Amino acid sequence: MQKNLVIAGHELKSRLFLGTGRYPNPYIQNKAIEASETEVLTFAIRRVNLQDPHEDSILQHVGGRYFQFLPNTSGAKNAEEAIRIARLAKASGISDWIKVEISKNEKTLLPDPIETLKATEVLAKEGFVVLPYISDDPVICKKLEEAGAAAVMPGGSPIGTGLGILNPYNISLIVEELNVPVIVDAGLGSAADVTQAMELGADGVLLNTAIAKAKDPIAMAHSIKHAIQAGRLSYLAGRIPKKKYATASSPISSGI
Repeated sequence: MQKNLVIAGHELKSRLFLGTGRYPNPYIQNKAIEASETEVLTFAIRRVNLQDPHEDSILQHVGGRYFQFLPNTSGAKNAEEAIRIARLAKASGISDWIKVEISKNEKTLLPDPIETLKATEVLAKEGFVVLPYISDDPVICKKLEEAGAAAVMPGGSPIGTGLGILNPYNISLIVEELNVPVIVDAGLGSAADVTQAMELGADGVLLNTAIAKAKDPIAMAHSIKHAIQAGRLSYLAGRIPKKKYATASSPISSGI
């Protein structure tokens, strides 16, 4: 029942994508990464020294272990900027995976759907493995898949809010409609939020703040790992339908 996640032919045992920002220090960051058992690390390209990425202050702390890097275009305000940033990351040898993240509103950081679609179309044609961050709109998510996205990453709620999944109905529709993996990204704040995402049928989750800013990031990383496993197994097992009235677990026979 528990098949591994596959994105663009790359098989992943872990369904957790983990951000690398906002940790108290590199030691706790490393321990949280280890506890989470993630295989995919994401970071803003603008925070990385592209002249020497392997000696970068961010990436050097995770040296010695293999990770699939998922750089993101955070800070880009339009498709042109996102495309340029992605090309720089690929040219530096970091990764041909890219998380397209385009936002114009500094208050909400909600993604720009039109610019995100434009960037996805261009980068997918250039051979990037594109994972766009987008709002929980089933229509635009389907258009991103059609544009060549290797996976689509709808937000549960605005980045860093910890509000959890505000519209579970939309997330379930996205899962139902798409044929590529759906990774719930942004707004998840606890193991309960992660379990809900997985029970809705998401193929994985991306977290940063929920772990990095927890009182105990390492313990939270452990809990998130188990929440993903529990939620996924619950989804595959199939929950009972919700009913308006009670149903006795041990019905009384009419003959007694």
